[in-house]
Amino acid sequence: MNKPIWHRHTQPAAMVAAASAAITTLIGDALTARGHALLALPGGRTPEPIFERLAAANLDWSRVTLLPTDDRLVDVNDPLSNAALLKRHFAARGARIVPLVADPNMSPLRAGDDADARLQSLPWPLDLAWLGVGSDGHTASIFPGPDLDAALTAPLPRRAVGVRPEPLPPEAPVARVSLTMNTLCTARHLLLTLTGHDKLKVIEQALDAEPSPQPVGHLLQHAKNPTTIYWSAS
Repeated sequence: MNKPIWHRHTQPAAMVAAASAAITTLIGDALTARGHALLALPGGRTPEPIFERLAAANLDWSRVTLLPTDDRLVDVNDPLSNAALLKRHFAARGARIVPLVADPNMSPLRAGDDADARLQSLPWPLDLAWLGVGSDGHTASIFPGPDLDAALTAPLPRRAVGVRPEPLPPEAPVARVSLTMNTLCTARHLLLTLTGHDKLKVIEQALDAEPSPQPVGHLLQHAKNPTTIYWSAS
């Protein structure tokens, strides 16, 4: 296991500034080295201030492709859609946004197959997999449930799977599509952002248990490249 690189902050504004600067540099380096950049970005509230600063960066966004690490099985214009969140922040800058969900009426398993087929043409591996973590230890939409093993163990080149969390999260009680663990673990750079002492404890416990029973622990223990963790106390 690669030992994570920690950046601990007492205030969220400091974390936002540090993380956005690091991601901007990473994108610029990818554009210089390969002519393009491929990033998977998280949903939720914590990343939004970072998105705002990142979108203001002086980058050639026309050569940047963004996709969600995971998404709810909803229409791309639904408020629950992570692809909609990315479009709101980055589409006007010229970035290419690739949704995971094409048809919210598909079954979860079929939606996962459809997403996987559409993602095959992207220039893998990811330059960055940027993730959060849930209080239960899930990351992306790799939740406990009947599809957990498929998400954890799907071999490359499988990129996405449908996921039926069990139980469904009360704040968004719908099925999901998620990038697979191997897709996330093979990213050139892995980055986590989290706030609060509860989330910090989740990560510390995941790092202490080997093998970890939590998806985020599996991610940290199987990442092919070092992981950077940005944390703020509030």
